[in-house]
Amino acid sequence: MDYFPAALENLVEQFAKLPGVGRKSAQRLAFYILDQPEQTAQDFAAALLDAKKNIGCCPVCQNLTDGEGTCPLCASSKRDHATVCVVADPKDVMAMERSREFSGVYHVLHGVISPMNHVGPDDLRIAQLVERVASGGIEEVIMATNPDTEGETTAMYLSRLLKPFGVRTTRLAYGIPVGSHLEFADDATLMRALEGRREI
Repeated sequence: MDYFPAALENLVEQFAKLPGVGRKSAQRLAFYILDQPEQTAQDFAAALLDAKKNIGCCPVCQNLTDGEGTCPLCASSKRDHATVCVVADPKDVMAMERSREFSGVYHVLHGVISPMNHVGPDDLRIAQLVERVASGGIEEVIMATNPDTEGETTAMYLSRLLKPFGVRTTRLAYGIPVGSHLEFADDATLMRALEGRREI
């Protein structure tokens, strides 16, 4: 039995396609949109279409940018262009920038190597990274992929791929989170924390 009009069902189905949004959350979002004034719904739809139409990838770092030109980070003369931080997704760039500690530039892979999900090196922006390093001027490449199986695999693959170019390849240190207790840390986390220890 159909409880809702077809247009509402379609709206729910579209919201349900978003990551992390289940059927009930999709229904709540759809009803919220219906409760808004028509102008609000039109603004929402226009923002979606505008983002899809006008946001592209920076030809240098592959991060998201307006139009076809380079992104503000690559265009900035205040950034250290000799240090490249490799991340999996554009949202990782935002996370790194929030720390205000990194002054280099980025390279966004748009994913990680994941055989289980049928994602191989050719599906990522690896060729652009190799081309960038091969052109010279880069002294260090920091692997900032997640510390999980796919992230580690991707970091190891890239470090082997970049070795012939003679650039320094490093990995982000990770270990015990600030504010946590040692008793709750797993063996792998403790091992990484010990390996990444530094003098104080």
